[in-house]
Amino acid sequence: MTTSAADIQDRPALPLAETCCAPLLREPITVGQAADLARLLKALADPTRLRLVSMVAAHDDGEACVCDLTEPLGLTQPTISHHLKILVEAGIFTRDKRGVWAYYSLVPSALSALSAVLQPTSSQPG
Repeated sequence: MTTSAADIQDRPALPLAETCCAPLLREPITVGQAADLARLLKALADPTRLRLVSMVAAHDDGEACVCDLTEPLGLTQPTISHHLKILVEAGIFTRDKRGVWAYYSLVPSALSALSAVLQPTSSQPG
């Protein structure tokens, strides 16, 4: 199955970007917003997945297949595929199936939304 940018756009937007219009430090978030934010943070809270985000974003054309990632990570294809699946399900990556390979690319709005929520306000000490 291919998860394209259009599929990601058809999903409800990351609640961080639209329903949590104020940064986390400006006003309290709801229970639902906290659950959505925790899901996104949980997907990123793994050293391998953080490396995957960095590697895919820095790769030629901003996309990579598992075959490009196994050697640099020193992990097996099934392990990398598992981590990539978590990142796709969290809306951080899209997946495009081409023949026998799947290519992954970063959804820029996912990290932008996270950044916006975590952005301190000017009234916060910093």
